[in-house]
Amino acid sequence: MTHEQILKELESLAEQSGITVRYEKGDFEGGFCVLKTERLIVVNKKLAPPKKASVLAQGLAEIGIEDKYLKPVIREFIEDELARATRL
Repeated sequence: MTHEQILKELESLAEQSGITVRYEKGDFEGGFCVLKTERLIVVNKKLAPPKKASVLAQGLAEIGIEDKYLKPVIREFIEDELARATRL
């Protein structure tokens, strides 16, 4: 599965979970946040697709996806990205 395909799957998962994904420009990578009552994941639109997918995966892991059905490749990608982030 390409990073673009993984990114689309992650965007779909976020939508199903009631999370808005916003691509913005700025001096940041992105992550999960709450703005007033809206839960969202902000991603720097200038990032390459692999990094966008990584930021989105980490944000989704932060909100909790244990009870969601995910394709095995998507669950593995999220778990790998979370493990990588905690090692840094």
